[in-house]
Amino acid sequence: MMNTEKEVRVWDVFVRFFHWALVLSFMLAYLSSEDEWLAVHTFAGYSILLLIGLRLIWGLVGTRHARFRDFVKHPVEIKQYLKEVFLLRPKRYLGHNPAGGAMIVLMLIALLVTTLSGLATYAVEEGAGPLAGWIAHESASREVVEDVHEFFANFTLLLVVFHVAGVLLESLLHRENLVRAMFTGKKSLHVD
Repeated sequence: MMNTEKEVRVWDVFVRFFHWALVLSFMLAYLSSEDEWLAVHTFAGYSILLLIGLRLIWGLVGTRHARFRDFVKHPVEIKQYLKEVFLLRPKRYLGHNPAGGAMIVLMLIALLVTTLSGLATYAVEEGAGPLAGWIAHESASREVVEDVHEFFANFTLLLVVFHVAGVLLESLLHRENLVRAMFTGKKSLHVD
C-alpha cells in the first residue's frame, strides 16, 4: 500500500512552551551551580518550580494529549511497550507512548525533588528563600540537603539523556521527526 501523510496537531502551545522553557531552565540551573552564579541558579530553580506547578495543572485540565490520563500507563503496559522497542517493532502512539509517559512522570518527580531540595539548600546556606524560617542553619542538615539536591540534579540529567535517546530511537523506528513535532505541535498521521 502507499504511504499517505497528513499532519495532525498533537501538542498544544502550552505543552510546547513548557517543554522548551523547562529545557532552558534546567540547562541554566545545571550550568550555574557555582556560588558566583547563585542569583541565576536560584532564578532558574524558581522557574522550574513554577513550570512544574503549571504543568501539573495542565495535566489535569489541558488538551487531550497533555492530560496525564492520556499517557500515564500501567507498569505492565510500559513493560510490554519496552519489550516491543527491544524487538524494534513498537506500536506507534499519536501522543506519548507508555515509556515516554513514564519518563515524563519520572522527570517531573526528579525535578520537583531537585527544586525542593534546592530551596532547602538555599535556606540552610543563605538563610534565604521561602524555607528560610523553617530550616535551621546546621552543618548536618546542610550536608544532607546539598547531597540530595546534587544527587537529584545529576539523576535528572541522566533522565534527560535517556529521554533524548528515546526520542531519537522512536523517531528512527517510526520515521518521524519528534523534535520537530515538539516545535510545530504536529505529527504525521501515517496510513500504511
